[in-house]
Amino acid sequence: MGNSMILIPMIIYLVVMLGIAVYTSKIAQGAKGGFIEEYFIGGRSMGGFVLAMTIIATYSSASSFVGGPGVAFSKGLGWVFLAMIQVPTAFLTLGVLGKKFAIISRKIDAVTVTDFLRARYKSDVVVILSSVAILAFFAATMVAQFIGGARLFQAVTGYSYVMGLAIFGIVVVIYTTVGGFRAVALTDAIQGIVMIFATIFLLFAVIKAGGGMEKVIDTIMVSNPGALEPTAGGTISKPYILSFWILVGLGVLGLPQTTVRGMGFKDSKSLHNAMIIGTFVVGFLMLGMHLVGVFGASVLTEGIESSDLVVPTLTIQVLHPVLAGIFIAGPLAAIMSTVDSMLILASAAIVKDLFMHYSKSEMTEKKLSKLSFITTAVLGIIVFVFSIKPPDLIVWINLFAFGGLEAAFLCPTIFGLYWKKANATGAVLSFIGGVGAYFYYTISGVKYIGMNQIVPTIAIAIILFVIGSYIGKKPDQETLELFYGKE
Repeated sequence: MGNSMILIPMIIYLVVMLGIAVYTSKIAQGAKGGFIEEYFIGGRSMGGFVLAMTIIATYSSASSFVGGPGVAFSKGLGWVFLAMIQVPTAFLTLGVLGKKFAIISRKIDAVTVTDFLRARYKSDVVVILSSVAILAFFAATMVAQFIGGARLFQAVTGYSYVMGLAIFGIVVVIYTTVGGFRAVALTDAIQGIVMIFATIFLLFAVIKAGGGMEKVIDTIMVSNPGALEPTAGGTISKPYILSFWILVGLGVLGLPQTTVRGMGFKDSKSLHNAMIIGTFVVGFLMLGMHLVGVFGASVLTEGIESSDLVVPTLTIQVLHPVLAGIFIAGPLAAIMSTVDSMLILASAAIVKDLFMHYSKSEMTEKKLSKLSFITTAVLGIIVFVFSIKPPDLIVWINLFAFGGLEAAFLCPTIFGLYWKKANATGAVLSFIGGVGAYFYYTISGVKYIGMNQIVPTIAIAIILFVIGSYIGKKPDQETLELFYGKE
């Protein structure tokens, strides 16, 4: 039998998310920019706070609030140090891509990263490859997030996995389908706030349960002294630490789910505010939640079957059931905000990037809205079904989905914005070679001097992009003037 005192606050929270979707769907009906711009990019109306929170919430996931703290539980402060490399995520994404993406996307009416790639490279191959990559990698990630959310629900409430999956999955699919991007952005902002408060309450509760900061450190020093060292007693190598600057630092510029946010903000003031707010909030969340994992080792002295159970177990043990129900919404919020962003972008890949562009039929606003709703709902249902009994490979696929997106999109996006010589040949070679190399390194387990596989992958992708751009056809003058202005 489950714990209803934990379940009820969670249900109330999810109902609020649904209410926001209904509210935003009414706004979409009177949108000036048309259905497509409203549904897939929120009418380009995000202010600084919402922009910051939606980037943070989209980037944060089960790994940030469940998996990462679980590893920090055993590794210690060394893993906290690795997690803090993610602090510049919002600043880097908006600083490098934000302004140029905003200007160009308005010029070409782009609402997806694929729209940008189509206009820059004028290649059907690039468009199809990018759309397929988004659908494949997003699907794998969404299934894993659904599974993570359902298991978190099960561990905390005591109710069944299927019940958790049904409640969690249905709510996410409905509010994303009904409300579109604006609902995703607004719910992400709320979920970001929930994450902040969940982190504060849980961190203080864990320290109190451990007998205060001094006693917590003393306990860890006795049980696992390596946990207080930067290299976790030698288990985290320096090359691996350095490679994280690529994986969760530079590489985030290649994640479509975060970079597309650069197309949706209102003005320059919103952009600058989001860069500041986002940096502080990411830093706080990463530090706070990973310290929860480290300090939790002084509270959970008995063995934990899986690192993924650390945060749920701590939450139940150190918080009152009602508070646990409220603040377990923090990890759930992180998972939901990742799923909803990927779901709306996967829908955009089908409706906007493929169907609208290659279909010869005329589509009214009403038909487009109906098609978009159906596509989003069907994608959500497919992910939900696979999550009930996921195939054995799905967890493994999710491990390289993050890096696979970076391998596919980093070079075409950055070079396309900042290098005039960038062309379709370079984009295609980089895309195929980068994704292929990442698959090979991940499957074979090959690591150069202990670095993460993303490092040689990105190096190969860059080399292939440069070679392809020099041997391929030069961009036409119209494209150069559109993206860089007249000389």
